Amino acid sequence: MFTGIVIDTGTVRRARGRSGALQLEVEAPTIARELRKGDSVSINGVCLTATEVGRRRFAVHVMGETLARSTFEALERGHAVNLELPARVSDRLGGHIVQGHVDGVATVVRLESDDGALRVWLEAGGELLRYMVHKGSISLDGVSLTLVEVGSRTFQVALIPHTLAATTLGRLRVGSKVNVEVDVIAKYVERLVTEGMKDAARKG
Repeated sequence: MFTGIVIDTGTVRRARGRSGALQLEVEAPTIARELRKGDSVSINGVCLTATEVGRRRFAVHVMGETLARSTFEALERGHAVNLELPARVSDRLGGHIVQGHVDGVATVVRLESDDGALRVWLEAGGELLRYMVHKGSISLDGVSLTLVEVGSRTFQVALIPHTLAATTLGRLRVGSKVNVEVDVIAKYVERLVTEGMKDAARKG
């Protein structure tokens, strides 16, 4: 489990496709020093397993299902990525519960400066928007954010100067694509309500 509080950014040094999967090598000295082979790590909001670990770099294997649901197919050598290690039981939950299971991709359609901060509008499909609510939580490329506005086709978030400087979200442009993980609590609520209605219908 993660919290969506990015602790470092890394640089892609190798992105090689093989048999429908992706072999990814990331340079990130701070993170690499804390990783062991087999450990989990969040890269742009996707929970992956470290398959190789060196002093300055680590490697992961990205399966086809993850490639289909994320922006990873577009990753190339030199790209910056957001990184987070799993939360410890004793850690503060500074963001929200982030599983690292990406639900889909959203596209930036508008950017607006706001006194040092940045308001960002993104377009997403109904299968993602249905789980979003005003002031609810959302993870974009692994960064825990609060939803400022939710419409029928778009949603809005606000990025403070620290987030712009400490994560890759400061490089967003119109047309940029980001990995989206909706709040898992919303999915559980939907399932409970749906099953409850089915039970009531069967009994009625």
